[in-house]
Amino acid sequence: MFTKQARALTIPHWEGSFTHPFVKGLQEGTLGEKEFRYYLLQDRYYLEHFSQIHLLIAEKIEDEEVKEMLMLGAKHLAEGEIAIRDGFFKELNITEEEIKTTPIAPTAYNYVSHMYRQLSDGTLNSAVAGLLPCAWLYQEIGTELIKTGSPDSLYQRWIETYSGEESASEVAHQCDVLNRLFEKADEIEQKQMIQAFVISSRMEYLFWEMAYTLQTWPEGDLDATSKY
Repeated sequence: MFTKQARALTIPHWEGSFTHPFVKGLQEGTLGEKEFRYYLLQDRYYLEHFSQIHLLIAEKIEDEEVKEMLMLGAKHLAEGEIAIRDGFFKELNITEEEIKTTPIAPTAYNYVSHMYRQLSDGTLNSAVAGLLPCAWLYQEIGTELIKTGSPDSLYQRWIETYSGEESASEVAHQCDVLNRLFEKADEIEQKQMIQAFVISSRMEYLFWEMAYTLQTWPEGDLDATSKY
């Protein structure tokens, strides 16, 4: 089974997400506004492309159940998750100018690039597999954190976004679909699907780290003299 094999290979990063200081800070209400703000700005970039990748795969894939799942996922992203973040942006006074001038962090850029790469170097099935960790991990985190909630109303709203029954139902359906695709794939494609899932899971962990450390691109040697 795809989901069982893939999850077994991601334990340090998947389970590590639950204890990461960023996630614990959300739960305890101790996460700094600066870090949460940076997370939202980077996540905006990620979600914009995440939705687009859903549509790109849906255009190419012939499996009608998968196509419908991807189209529905893109629709929900546009109507729900992205809209909720617009609300967070207003509450934190994140302006269009700040959005335009905030550089995309390495992890956000690399995560998105990894998913696009499946469309060129992988297969359509591996591309679908690379999408799963985002929804699945967030749903599990939301379900866990809602048990105690957060004393911070803003972080509580974030938790509630991922802890509903609709979210759990959609993730269960995605898992069933991936298991079916995996069973029909040959050994080479199965390995590609698992690799896409594993890398996405690692990137999810790095996304928390990116926001918590306010990750930026290295400046290099500013004192270097050009040889050209």
